Amino acid sequence: MDRRDPQVLRKLVGFLTGWYSISSRPQYLCKMVQKETSRSRGRPRNYDPDVALARATDAFWSTGFSGTSLDRLCDATDMNRPSLYLAFGDKRALYLAALGQYIEQSSQAIAAAVDYDVPLAVALTQLYEFTLTVYLPKAANARGCFMISTAVPEATNDDEIRSLLRGAVTEFDRLVCARLLHARQIGELPEASDPATLASIATAVVHTLAIRARAGEPRKALMAIAAAAVTMICGPVSTAAKAKRRAAR
Repeated sequence: MDRRDPQVLRKLVGFLTGWYSISSRPQYLCKMVQKETSRSRGRPRNYDPDVALARATDAFWSTGFSGTSLDRLCDATDMNRPSLYLAFGDKRALYLAALGQYIEQSSQAIAAAVDYDVPLAVALTQLYEFTLTVYLPKAANARGCFMISTAVPEATNDDEIRSLLRGAVTEFDRLVCARLLHARQIGELPEASDPATLASIATAVVHTLAIRARAGEPRKALMAIAAAAVTMICGPVSTAAKAKRRAAR
């Protein structure tokens, strides 16, 4: 993936916010056959696996792993139980597939958001704006982060989910730390700054945005938190620096 390609972030934002569109507009994306008057038990049905996984993700995102029943997953994916098991395995396997895909796509989007070709403050702002696009989609209710909303409650009792969660958090920190290390190398951050600690702070802000978005805080308030975090990490931008940036545009 080319992190310098601005198209990458737009495509990934579309992917991560597209779950709602898939679940609410099946006639646009779904390639499943039309419903029969009565479902034939045990008979595999035609389906689009990407659409089915997106719809299952949407169901898990709304009510969590424990709160999402098999019946609801069957209704969401338009598949009967035998077909669902044949395609994805049991409920846990389906959830792990949804979580793994979300983590993979989110990591790619984060890498694209922390652009190395723009000032650090702009890159961090892009990161926070991207996360809020996912957490507060215009076409849906406040959703927060799929990983935080669904994996955190299960991580205590499920080693595999906890490992995926820990790996995702570590990778997120690594991506942001690498961007901050670059910023220090080119003089955007003081030489004495600690990129690893600052990265932990930057990603912690993303986590709190996810929780607050899920709790229903408005976008304006969340962006104010994000702006304060950018100022804290990067320092206030001087008038001369602002003028220099305007002249360079």
